[in-house]
Amino acid sequence: MTMTDTSLLHQAKQWLSIDLNPTTKRHTQNLVSSLESCDNSADTAAARLELAPLFSKRIGFGTAGLRGRMQPGPSGMNDLVVVQTAQGLASYIKCIGNAVDGVVLKAVVGYDHRAESAFHLSSKQFAIYTKLVFEEAGIECVLLDGFVATPLLAFSVTALNATVGIMVTASHNPKNDNGYKVYWRNGCQIIPPIDEEIAAAIVEETNLTPWCDYAERLRRLKDAQDSEDSTTCGECYGLSDVPITKEMEDRYFSTIQCSGLVSMEKFSKDDSSLPKFAYSAMHGVGHPYAKRSFQTFHLPPFYMVPSQCDPNPEFPTVPFPNPEEKGALNEAMDYAAKNGCDVVLANDPDADRLGVAEYSREGRKWTMFTGDQIGTLLGIWLWETIGKKSDKPVAMCASTVSSKILATVGKQEGFLFEETLTGFKWIGSRALYLKEQGYKVLLGYEEAIGFSCGDIIPDKDGISALGVVATMACHLYSRGKTLAIKLQEIYDIYGEFACNNGYYRCDDPAVVMSIMEQMRNDGKYAQHVGRYSVESVRDLGSPGYDSTTHDKKPLLPTSASSPMITFRFTNGCVAQFRASGTEPKFKYYIELRGSRGEKKEDVEKRLHEMSCVLLEELLNPTQNGLVIPSSL
Repeated sequence: MTMTDTSLLHQAKQWLSIDLNPTTKRHTQNLVSSLESCDNSADTAAARLELAPLFSKRIGFGTAGLRGRMQPGPSGMNDLVVVQTAQGLASYIKCIGNAVDGVVLKAVVGYDHRAESAFHLSSKQFAIYTKLVFEEAGIECVLLDGFVATPLLAFSVTALNATVGIMVTASHNPKNDNGYKVYWRNGCQIIPPIDEEIAAAIVEETNLTPWCDYAERLRRLKDAQDSEDSTTCGECYGLSDVPITKEMEDRYFSTIQCSGLVSMEKFSKDDSSLPKFAYSAMHGVGHPYAKRSFQTFHLPPFYMVPSQCDPNPEFPTVPFPNPEEKGALNEAMDYAAKNGCDVVLANDPDADRLGVAEYSREGRKWTMFTGDQIGTLLGIWLWETIGKKSDKPVAMCASTVSSKILATVGKQEGFLFEETLTGFKWIGSRALYLKEQGYKVLLGYEEAIGFSCGDIIPDKDGISALGVVATMACHLYSRGKTLAIKLQEIYDIYGEFACNNGYYRCDDPAVVMSIMEQMRNDGKYAQHVGRYSVESVRDLGSPGYDSTTHDKKPLLPTSASSPMITFRFTNGCVAQFRASGTEPKFKYYIELRGSRGEKKEDVEKRLHEMSCVLLEELLNPTQNGLVIPSSL
């Protein structure tokens, strides 16, 4: 037996001694027994191969929480990792509470439908253990009953005046993944330094060992429910709060109703000029929320894509249940075509994102709108219907990798547009700040189909955005227009904005950092890339640089571990480069604004030519071993 095997077995046995889940415990024990046999069999080799990644490192707490594959060991999402995380989080907020007199600590927890049957792991069980941990810590904890959409959890944090919120979901990730998303008392996803402080609390020795026998508590609760009338206990053995869940749902939709987002225009289901909508929940939790959203916005009922209507943790028709993934809307579009629908609306499984597609009866083809295009349509619609009449100054914000078209519109129309770092935690935090400064924030969005309309919640919300997009479509169709026609009208006024967003696969983080250093060139950033002249450079790595500011320091936060470099060119092109925080991808976002009156095809041709030069000159894909997207 090698020293590596000895260390691996030691870690696995330590884990086994405190694992709450009999199934993951048994699976790990079988692997340990195979490795301890010390023979050279295929079973021993297979056990070593499986154990190593399970115990090689701990799943990272960042980007608003946890996200990973449901599997045994500290590297995965499982009952013990969740208990450890909840104990660290509970300890952290108790320290915060002790520092401020009179603070009443409270947590609110929601969960979706994800489950891994092979290991008896599920979002529901993770949420229940979280509730038990907070009870053990002496902290009031509201567990929402049944599968809930992520926007409802975010809303409930502020509605219940909670200190912290936890949503157990992996959003649009593949079926084997799960996540643990943490919200702060302002209803926004956590940002530094809170996330770093929570991460440190989780790995404190006192929080890595369960404080009590949570599994035994859960067994007693299950046994008690089996002997009683379960219809009065809710979905979580009496731990969830059915009345509060209903109250939160009612208040959420009431807030939408009173937000100004709901049009005074009345649409009749008998009006033949209105579009027909097909809706997909992507095998997630969105259907009942989408249905009530349409009712709240006084819209005619939609057609439900039946094969994707109900929550299904297997996601049988979409291996990657993200509406922006290529092919993800095919099932919905096929159903829509058979039923004469004009517009497809799709939420991702936890209903915080929104995808939109539209069928052209003249061109006889579908248009899948990008996140930037949906954001543009929403921004213009909210400005025209609400912003122009506002008695407060209006603001919108978007991630820095999103399109710049609303910035252009804002300059001409007179509203403030601000950029943030990528991630809705930054968009939501900035929106809250702007609201405190007296602005009416109409929209926050990111190009990854995340939208926050109005001030319902400071997080992406696919349920309220669904109602706004559908209202806009009804308004346009009743006047003989479509979403695509409206979008083209916007481009005709402000110029075409052509985008080329993509990525290279890069499995070695050191290569990414090396490429970034090449771009920095010891602080002598390129003034030309090929034949294209650079107007300005912004580097959000550490210590940071911005050629446009007086002190040469960027206005956005910098990060040594998550750098991003932006080149602006004299021809109006903006090119941005960064590494993904969750995947082995080196991403690029290149956008070119055309001159007013310049044809879309001509702008796209110029963008294509320029993109080829920028990617080759700045990234050197072949030399740096980047995997070209077309060969993935």
